[in-house]
Amino acid sequence: MTKAFDRRAVLKAAAAMGFGAAGISEAMALEGLKLGPARPFSFDHLKATAKRMAGETYVGPPHPAPDIVSKINYEAWGKIAFDMDHALYADGGGRFPVSFFHLGMFFQKAVEMNVVEGASAREIIYDQSYFTMPADSIAKKLPQGAGFAGLRIQEPKGGALDWRKNDWVAFLGAAYFRAIGAMRQYGLSARAVALDVAVAGKPEEFPDFTKFYIDGAHATDSLTVYALLDGPSITGACRFVMTRGKGVIMDIEQALFLRADVARFGIAPVTSMYWFSETKKETGVDWRPEVHDSDGLAIWTGTGERIWRPLNNPPRIIVSSFSDQNPRGFGLLQRDRNFDHYQDGVYYDRRPSLWVEPLGQWGEGAVELVEIPTDDEIHDNIVAMWTPEKPATAGAELALSYRLYWEADEPFPTNLARCVATRLGNGGQPGQPRPKGVRKFMVEFSGPPLADLPFGVKPEPVLWASRGTFSYVFTEAVPDDTPGHWRAQFDFTVGSGTEPVEMRLFLRSGEKILSETWMFQYHPF
Repeated sequence: MTKAFDRRAVLKAAAAMGFGAAGISEAMALEGLKLGPARPFSFDHLKATAKRMAGETYVGPPHPAPDIVSKINYEAWGKIAFDMDHALYADGGGRFPVSFFHLGMFFQKAVEMNVVEGASAREIIYDQSYFTMPADSIAKKLPQGAGFAGLRIQEPKGGALDWRKNDWVAFLGAAYFRAIGAMRQYGLSARAVALDVAVAGKPEEFPDFTKFYIDGAHATDSLTVYALLDGPSITGACRFVMTRGKGVIMDIEQALFLRADVARFGIAPVTSMYWFSETKKETGVDWRPEVHDSDGLAIWTGTGERIWRPLNNPPRIIVSSFSDQNPRGFGLLQRDRNFDHYQDGVYYDRRPSLWVEPLGQWGEGAVELVEIPTDDEIHDNIVAMWTPEKPATAGAELALSYRLYWEADEPFPTNLARCVATRLGNGGQPGQPRPKGVRKFMVEFSGPPLADLPFGVKPEPVLWASRGTFSYVFTEAVPDDTPGHWRAQFDFTVGSGTEPVEMRLFLRSGEKILSETWMFQYHPF
């Protein structure tokens, strides 16, 4: 860090010496940022670094000035703002300026930032001048070169939105990252890998992105970021090619190297929050009708089946596994877009859906859904991921590619009717004594195949449960004057025991399948 120099001086020297326009533009893009010396860089070089590290003892990222950083609490951290005059590519070079997050109590690990220039990269050295903060902020005591917590990609310069106030991708905390969807709202998160989620007797591991390499000098609609991953059980090199359109699309390539055995190895993990919805809500738990970032898991299997699994807030940690071979895609979606169903100014109705599309053959494995109990919206309690059938053992290497779609809906919607609501209540008939131990289900579907049914023809519900019995089963058009909006109604008696019950339902007419498959995990009480 003692070899760092100020690019403003380089800019002046370049202009004085008559350098070409490209060189001046490159210097202007970095004006005000202090850089380290140039070092060779390529994705192959990063992969080789990760592979070498996998054979070395894990050290972990630096924790600079912990006595200072630990005192930058949430309130103090919120008063520290990046000065956009110092944003990478603010004055030229790239279309998408990049800003940085400050260290703080909840983000104490320093992340190295680098800017890619052709076949080399230069470290961006932390300096307090990049940030505005109160005169008495304890952050002013941080030393030169302390490091950053993460980065943000701002909206394009010259666009409809003020790039200084609007961003569309953020990398912050461990190996987490987020993007806005088509409705310009952050919500659920993704991460590089998920290690030992909900494994009995073994804590979950959260590896870190320890170095970023930003390549956006020639960006038009997309920007590329490389990241070095490091943790006690894994190392890796990741490339993110991020495209800004109606939503955000990310092409991700990973080379992963295992230092140690991992019991549950999650690929392309998606993390979200589900507290309650129309499905089930305790009396008086909250004033809002629904609170969730996502309301269900959608799966497009390798055989072409479309599955919708509404999310639960279970009484204990539950892991559901959906075995498959070469899945076509899966994701956590927010299907309910009606503001009246949330009544909240944080805009749950605008939260993005996140779809994972494997690029290449992923082989045998399972889409796994982890649901963790929560009593508040501040906890991300839902994880969806792909887990390979092959055990993840020390010394193993894995190369994979996939695409993430941060959109309002899944990118490859089915032509079948889709499930739009799941409602539970007491079983029996209105006006009659309600039988004990019986639950009523109302599962709503909507879509063209139901709208196209001839007059007088009702769809047939096809039901299955791992145990228990069905009764009072029928379908009816929902009386809201919406064509193709039907619901399947049935009572369900589980009998004895409190173990979860797996359920399946789809609609058909004769031999023709009309809807996706609704799968649900019912927790008797």
